Amino acid sequence: MGLRAWAPGRVNLMGDHTDYMGGLVLPLAIGRGIVVTGDRGGDWVMLGSEGHPGVAEIPLADAGDPAFVEPRWARYVAAVVAEIAPDDGFVGMIQSDLPEGKGLSSSAALEVAVATALGADLSRPHVVAQACQRAEHRAVGVPCGIMDQLVSVAARADAALRIDCRSLDVTPVPLPPAVEVLVIDSGEARDISDGSYAERRAECEAAEELIGRPLRDATPADADTIDDPVLRRRARHVTTENERVDAMVTALVKDELDTAGELLAASHASLRDDFAVSTPTIDRLVAELRGTPGVYGARITGAGFGGCVVALCQPRTRVSVPVLWRGRPVGGARLDDI
Repeated sequence: MGLRAWAPGRVNLMGDHTDYMGGLVLPLAIGRGIVVTGDRGGDWVMLGSEGHPGVAEIPLADAGDPAFVEPRWARYVAAVVAEIAPDDGFVGMIQSDLPEGKGLSSSAALEVAVATALGADLSRPHVVAQACQRAEHRAVGVPCGIMDQLVSVAARADAALRIDCRSLDVTPVPLPPAVEVLVIDSGEARDISDGSYAERRAECEAAEELIGRPLRDATPADADTIDDPVLRRRARHVTTENERVDAMVTALVKDELDTAGELLAASHASLRDDFAVSTPTIDRLVAELRGTPGVYGARITGAGFGGCVVALCQPRTRVSVPVLWRGRPVGGARLDDI
């Protein structure tokens, strides 16, 4: 009997570029993801991909350095094998309806789906997520935080997750019944392995040194004491974004959706002006959505530099831009017999 492992992608309602600083985030899983089907057994992990050429052929005895595995997409598979260290191999196929390069965590979904297929214990979501986070670091050298992998494992239907990325405490935050999530593709692909993501993280760490304590514990007033204008803006974004996460939680719990929309607008402005990760195309898209009846608010989502916009709206709201996904949050990774 074969196995089917599935892991979802995600959008982030609030808390971008805070996770790698031990801050707060509020993501949710969407109804698009990555599927790994096949059979366990043998001494190799061998996976083909319907969307990419080549085959991932990873020996259990010695996966080697994942950063040098070919084809390039197989580096994620090799890194997960190295981190999970499964007892049995796996032969199968990867399928996806989650677009790449759009800021929807396709790499994290792949890592979690492969880990699930290899027997990772989903009842220990923090352990699985940390292994997959380390796998991403090893595969492509991107110093990502824990948010993407953890929400892909631990997501809840109809809820966002408030994640404390320092303690790894996870709290489901139900979305009000009369709200729908829209994901809109800006048409601009992004690639955070080009160094821009790592540069932002380094700037935040430099700001911490100047403040003298973690940005997670700092305030916007602390950020304003930094003389360097770039580092001051980076710190201001992180400190105010952490505050917006809990403000968004309160707005959702109280069903104050107009307030939620204002928070989305403030977050987008911060990511645009203080963190410099938006683009003119995305700014226009956000402005158009904000002016659409039935839309409470919108903002860039994910690491930025292109990708997607997330919006909260009344159910069945009509928008004039192509919608990549619309609906309610879904649950996390699962493993089924087929």
